[in-house]
Amino acid sequence: MKRKVLLIVLDGVPWRNWGRLFGNLEGWVQSGAARKWRMRSVLPSTSASCYASIHTGVTPQVHGCTGNRNVFRLDQPDVFSEVRKAGGVTGAVAHSFWSEFFNRAPFDHVRDIEYDEPESESINHGRFHSMAGYGLINQMTPSDVDLFATLTSLCLRHGLDYGMLHTCTLDSMGHRFQHESHEMDHACFVMDEMLAPFIPRWRSAGYEVIVTADHGQDTRGHHGGHDPLQQEFALYYFGDADGPAGNVLLDQLQLAPTVLKLMGVAAPASMKAEPFLV
Repeated sequence: MKRKVLLIVLDGVPWRNWGRLFGNLEGWVQSGAARKWRMRSVLPSTSASCYASIHTGVTPQVHGCTGNRNVFRLDQPDVFSEVRKAGGVTGAVAHSFWSEFFNRAPFDHVRDIEYDEPESESINHGRFHSMAGYGLINQMTPSDVDLFATLTSLCLRHGLDYGMLHTCTLDSMGHRFQHESHEMDHACFVMDEMLAPFIPRWRSAGYEVIVTADHGQDTRGHHGGHDPLQQEFALYYFGDADGPAGNVLLDQLQLAPTVLKLMGVAAPASMKAEPFLV
């Protein structure tokens, strides 16, 4: 692999919250250790649809996931499969939808919650959570520091070339408390504080790091539609590749081919968007 990459997806964080509430990430931008761009999600800006597009580089109208109640094993090539074809080792710490999209479906709590499959053509090392029973009163989300630590453990134990992490905490908090609230401000602060110690550790281990979201949320905690608050979010990049200058708006379909480009892996013909890091 040309580079090793970790993709960190913080679910449901609109553009307006990153600059105001993520002081550690913004501090690294100010110091020059990271760069930041604005990115726009696919439509619908629904979680599962965005997860599928993040890794396949195609729209929901192509991959067919039209929402959270329509989750299945995808047919398109994806970041995991292409890294595996190139001989890399992959890992994921994420919601069970990611396992169903890129490994096998339906999700089996015993079989799929934790696995190590060196011969897999997709995800070699999976650690998944289902959030079964999720609701506004009981969010069923794991602690984010535990998720960050689990990804770090996979990197150390299995030498991941590509690892991704996804957490629903902030999406769930936004749905419950909306975005003009003390609870949401504090949740973003805690996420930033929990994430911060891991970034230099990952960088010291030789990883380039991308921190981003799958979609935004509007002031009422909603997403799914065609609205800047629902679709737009930040992307932070810790690494040495060249990226666009100025106030550009990136397309979510660019993310999959960009990760592959960073790693020196050829993008499949289905990924038609141009990489934004070279």
